[in-house]
Amino acid sequence: MTLAPGTKLGPYEIQSALGAGGMGEVYRAHDRRLGRDVAIKVLPESLARDSDRLRRFEQEARSVGALNHPNILSVYDIGVNNGTPFMVTELLRGGTLREKINAGPVPPKRAMDYAQQVANGLAAAHGQGIIHRDLKPDNLFITNAGHMKILDFGLAKQNPPAAPVSDEAATMAESTHTSEGMVLGTTGYMSPEQVRGKAVDHRTDIFAFGAVLYEILSGKRAFSGNSSVETMTAILKEEPPEIPIADRQIPPALDRIMRRCLEKDPEQRFQSAKDLSFALDSISAGTGQSQVMPAVQIRRKRWPITAAVIAAGAVIAIVIVNGSRPREQPRFRQLTFRKGYLQAARFAPDGQTVIYGAAWEQPPAKLYSSRIDGTDVRALDLPLSELLAVSRTGELAIDFGGGTWRGIGGRLARAPAGGAPRELLDEVVAADWFPDGTQLAVARFTSGKCRLEYPIGKVLYGQLTTARWDRRIQSGWSASRT
Repeated sequence: MTLAPGTKLGPYEIQSALGAGGMGEVYRAHDRRLGRDVAIKVLPESLARDSDRLRRFEQEARSVGALNHPNILSVYDIGVNNGTPFMVTELLRGGTLREKINAGPVPPKRAMDYAQQVANGLAAAHGQGIIHRDLKPDNLFITNAGHMKILDFGLAKQNPPAAPVSDEAATMAESTHTSEGMVLGTTGYMSPEQVRGKAVDHRTDIFAFGAVLYEILSGKRAFSGNSSVETMTAILKEEPPEIPIADRQIPPALDRIMRRCLEKDPEQRFQSAKDLSFALDSISAGTGQSQVMPAVQIRRKRWPITAAVIAAGAVIAIVIVNGSRPREQPRFRQLTFRKGYLQAARFAPDGQTVIYGAAWEQPPAKLYSSRIDGTDVRALDLPLSELLAVSRTGELAIDFGGGTWRGIGGRLARAPAGGAPRELLDEVVAADWFPDGTQLAVARFTSGKCRLEYPIGKVLYGQLTTARWDRRIQSGWSASRT
């Protein structure tokens, strides 16, 4: 069905055709009530006769219309004209990301901006339980003002049933348009779980995001073959070719983010678009912020300090680890960009990851990990606690209750990597691992004194009274306020 100019759909008058695909025809129209131009997508007759598809069309249109996010196409209205459903959206001026990629390489800085906007839009959609399932350059529109808009949410199913992909559907997916009957997305951008016909969740969009980002950075598709079957096989078994990031001046952190999005196992990807957006924002905010520091003064404090100081902790550790090498000027690199308080920070055994405790906006504090480039930021699956030390094997020494930084003593526990914490003893004010990573040295209150034990239970020193300890704590607090 083709609508001629002058055709009226309620208060909307068709002006010209904009495009067509298996899932709808799009027209430029004029809203006579508000005096503005809009875009109208008309559901094809074959789909309009499907009551389930029609119900989902209306449901998705209402859901996306309620999002009201700057990086998602705005839906103004839905209606039916002579039995033909239609959706009214904002009229965009610009071109698709596909057209931008075909025109030549996208500069890394602009690529990061595009990626950030798409991640923000996905986070908003996922927050409302909407999964796109067909994210690709053709469904990403860049306005003349440089704003990214995610298109084609309206016809996607929110919770598609697990169904195998037929050869016919896969072949149809090779088109740059979403085709009729294709319920699993476009072949080159499907996640492995889509290809296998399994049930999908929001992480399938994160995989597609990685494929799109790869294409932006390289100018080539992440997965391709001479046929749809070969392309799907590549998605299941192959990794995209390496991008010459040095030649293209692509930040290594951005390449790592892209690779993590393309993990075959959904559990290994970013677990939410919000986390993905945060990682991208960390790179963007950190770009150009590296600078030389004239000197580093090491001062050990046990009271909360602003979260930005985590960067200073990283600098100190770098100087210690590299002490045997020729001296280099330390570099400052900001790892966190949220406002709050930091309790402690330690390097993990790999030297590339920082474990830290922080309270954002308001207590309580939690433990987090982050790579030193500010990516892969995640909260650790541990009870509320304070970090005391990290062993050479990656085992954490933590304090339940946060008593150590207040100088009143807390409950010490060992938390192996990926394991449940094992509580050891109470009234601990400090702890650190012996170099072999098997034993802990602790400072703890007992019988009115603070004593040093190593291993736990063997007293090495025990002359400091609680009164003298309290005066030191108060002195430290006073110094921190000056």
